[in-house]
Amino acid sequence: MWLFHRKSLSLGRQGENAAARHLRRNGYRILGRNVELGRYEIDIIARKGDTTAFVEVKTRRDDSLVQPEESVHYAKRQHIRRAARRYITQADDPTMYYRFDIVSVLIPENGKPSVTYYENAFPDE
Repeated sequence: MWLFHRKSLSLGRQGENAAARHLRRNGYRILGRNVELGRYEIDIIARKGDTTAFVEVKTRRDDSLVQPEESVHYAKRQHIRRAARRYITQADDPTMYYRFDIVSVLIPENGKPSVTYYENAFPDE
Protein backbone atom coordinates (compact mmCIF):
# COMPACT_ATOMS: atom_id res chain seq x y z
CA MET A 1 0.00 0.00 0.00
CA TRP A 2 1.35 3.40 -0.99
CA LEU A 3 1.04 6.33 1.35
CA PHE A 4 1.29 9.81 -0.07
CA HIS A 5 2.02 13.02 1.75
CA ARG A 6 -0.83 15.46 1.17
CA LYS A 7 1.47 17.83 -0.77
CA SER A 8 1.95 15.11 -3.38
CA LEU A 9 -1.73 15.39 -4.32
CA SER A 10 -3.08 18.43 -6.14
CA LEU A 11 -5.14 20.84 -4.06
CA GLY A 12 -8.25 19.92 -6.03
CA ARG A 13 -7.74 16.19 -5.47
CA GLN A 14 -7.19 16.78 -1.75
CA GLY A 15 -10.45 18.71 -1.62
CA GLU A 16 -12.38 16.03 -3.47
CA ASN A 17 -10.98 13.36 -1.14
CA ALA A 18 -12.03 15.41 1.90
CA ALA A 19 -15.49 15.98 0.40
CA ALA A 20 -15.96 12.28 -0.35
CA ARG A 21 -14.94 11.35 3.22
CA HIS A 22 -17.39 13.93 4.58
CA LEU A 23 -20.21 12.56 2.45
CA ARG A 24 -19.52 8.96 3.46
CA ARG A 25 -19.41 9.88 7.15
CA ASN A 26 -22.82 11.49 6.71
CA GLY A 27 -24.48 8.46 5.17
CA TYR A 28 -23.97 9.05 1.46
CA ARG A 29 -22.91 6.35 -0.98
CA ILE A 30 -20.50 7.65 -3.61
CA LEU A 31 -21.74 6.61 -7.07
CA GLY A 32 -18.97 8.28 -9.02
CA ARG A 33 -16.15 10.80 -8.92
CA ASN A 34 -15.03 13.03 -11.76
CA VAL A 35 -17.85 11.66 -13.90
CA GLU A 36 -17.62 12.89 -17.49
CA LEU A 37 -20.96 13.37 -19.17
CA GLY A 38 -20.52 14.74 -22.64
CA ARG A 39 -18.46 17.93 -22.51
CA TYR A 40 -19.02 18.39 -18.79
CA GLU A 41 -17.90 16.77 -15.57
CA ILE A 42 -19.47 16.31 -12.17
CA ASP A 43 -17.02 16.12 -9.28
CA ILE A 44 -19.04 13.68 -7.14
CA ILE A 45 -22.33 11.90 -7.64
CA ALA A 46 -23.65 10.58 -4.34
CA ARG A 47 -26.84 9.03 -3.05
CA LYS A 48 -28.53 9.13 0.31
CA GLY A 49 -31.92 7.54 0.70
CA ASP A 50 -33.91 8.15 -2.47
CA THR A 51 -32.03 11.32 -3.51
CA THR A 52 -29.10 11.63 -5.87
CA ALA A 53 -26.80 14.59 -5.22
CA PHE A 54 -24.71 16.12 -7.98
CA VAL A 55 -21.88 17.66 -6.00
CA GLU A 56 -19.48 20.42 -7.05
CA VAL A 57 -16.36 20.60 -4.90
CA LYS A 58 -14.49 23.88 -4.51
CA THR A 59 -11.18 23.89 -2.67
CA ARG A 60 -8.97 26.77 -1.56
CA ARG A 61 -6.01 27.32 0.76
CA ASP A 62 -7.83 30.20 2.44
CA ASP A 63 -11.00 32.21 2.07
CA SER A 64 -9.48 35.68 2.32
CA LEU A 65 -10.56 36.74 -1.17
CA VAL A 66 -13.73 34.78 -1.80
CA GLN A 67 -15.49 31.83 -0.24
CA PRO A 68 -14.93 28.70 -2.35
CA GLU A 69 -18.65 28.13 -2.88
CA GLU A 70 -19.02 31.65 -4.31
CA SER A 71 -16.95 30.63 -7.33
CA VAL A 72 -19.71 28.35 -8.64
CA HIS A 73 -20.95 30.97 -11.07
CA TYR A 74 -23.95 30.84 -13.41
CA ALA A 75 -22.12 29.20 -16.34
CA LYS A 76 -20.69 26.49 -14.08
CA ARG A 77 -24.14 25.79 -12.63
CA GLN A 78 -25.49 25.46 -16.18
CA HIS A 79 -22.73 22.94 -17.03
CA ILE A 80 -23.55 20.90 -13.94
CA ARG A 81 -27.27 20.94 -14.80
CA ARG A 82 -26.58 19.75 -18.36
CA ALA A 83 -24.34 16.94 -17.12
CA ALA A 84 -26.94 15.91 -14.53
CA ARG A 85 -29.67 15.77 -17.16
CA ARG A 86 -27.47 13.50 -19.25
CA TYR A 87 -26.85 11.27 -16.22
CA ILE A 88 -30.58 11.07 -15.47
CA THR A 89 -31.33 10.22 -19.11
CA GLN A 90 -28.68 7.49 -19.12
CA ALA A 91 -30.06 6.11 -15.84
CA ASP A 92 -33.45 5.95 -17.58
CA ASP A 93 -35.17 7.16 -14.43
CA PRO A 94 -37.16 10.32 -15.23
CA THR A 95 -38.67 10.31 -11.71
CA MET A 96 -35.27 10.35 -9.97
CA TYR A 97 -35.13 12.72 -7.02
CA TYR A 98 -32.03 14.85 -7.33
CA ARG A 99 -30.45 18.08 -6.22
CA PHE A 100 -27.32 20.16 -6.72
CA ASP A 101 -24.97 20.49 -3.77
CA ILE A 102 -21.68 22.28 -3.19
CA VAL A 103 -18.88 21.24 -0.88
CA SER A 104 -16.53 24.02 0.15
CA VAL A 105 -13.14 22.79 1.37
CA LEU A 106 -10.48 24.96 2.96
CA ILE A 107 -7.07 23.30 3.24
CA PRO A 108 -4.58 25.54 5.03
CA GLU A 109 -0.85 24.96 4.68
CA ASN A 110 -0.81 23.80 8.28
CA GLY A 111 -3.78 22.27 10.02
CA LYS A 112 -6.79 20.19 9.22
CA PRO A 113 -9.12 20.73 6.29
CA SER A 114 -12.43 22.45 6.95
CA VAL A 115 -15.43 21.09 5.03
CA THR A 116 -18.74 22.92 4.63
CA TYR A 117 -21.61 21.15 2.86
CA TYR A 118 -24.40 23.06 1.14
CA GLU A 119 -27.40 20.90 0.30
CA ASN A 120 -29.60 22.09 -2.53
CA ALA A 121 -27.14 24.91 -3.23
CA PHE A 122 -28.87 25.89 -6.45
CA PRO A 123 -32.13 24.75 -8.04
CA ASP A 124 -32.62 23.12 -11.40
CA GLU A 125 -33.97 25.80 -13.70
